[in-house]
Amino acid sequence: MKVVWMEQAEEALNNTTNYINGQFGKKASERLLREVYHLGCLLESNPHLGAIEPLMAHRAMTYRSIVVNRLSKIVYRIVEDHIEIADFWDTRREPVAQAAKVEE
Repeated sequence: MKVVWMEQAEEALNNTTNYINGQFGKKASERLLREVYHLGCLLESNPHLGAIEPLMAHRAMTYRSIVVNRLSKIVYRIVEDHIEIADFWDTRREPVAQAAKVEE
């Protein structure tokens, strides 16, 4: 399956990598991008790899999430012939608020 990043998810990932780059350097932000890319490749061949996201279980669409590292995770859904990355969460932030901002 093809992985498609939604605009909101791309923006969140860009914001996170820009922050990491400014605080910890280019090497750290590149490491995060490698981890995200690796998980994207894994999702292409195994879309059900992530667990159902409990904060979004009440929604009509099934959202799943997969932990990138201890500070971030990818939230996605399987749509017919592709996987939509709906958001990229900073796990240090309020999780209920992050779940509420993901568009259906």
